[in-house]
Amino acid sequence: MQIPTLHGALDETQLVKHEIVVDTDHEHTTAVEYCLIGCDGPAHQTGTPDALGHFCAQHVHRSVHVTIKQWPDGLGAIVGDFR
Repeated sequence: MQIPTLHGALDETQLVKHEIVVDTDHEHTTAVEYCLIGCDGPAHQTGTPDALGHFCAQHVHRSVHVTIKQWPDGLGAIVGDFR
């Protein structure tokens, strides 16, 4: 499968895929990030991002989907004005 990246479309076999899921009372968020194979970023050894949200020095793609389960108190009325 071809993945759109900062370097144009690359085959998924050329990339390392990271999936992140956040599931709380208020939201369900899924993120898929790709970096180039062979990246020597410190995050691959430590398991922590080397920059905010970046899991390696060769981060080339991110897709995020957020589903709001429950609006925070008071925000529901404000959002209702935009519907």
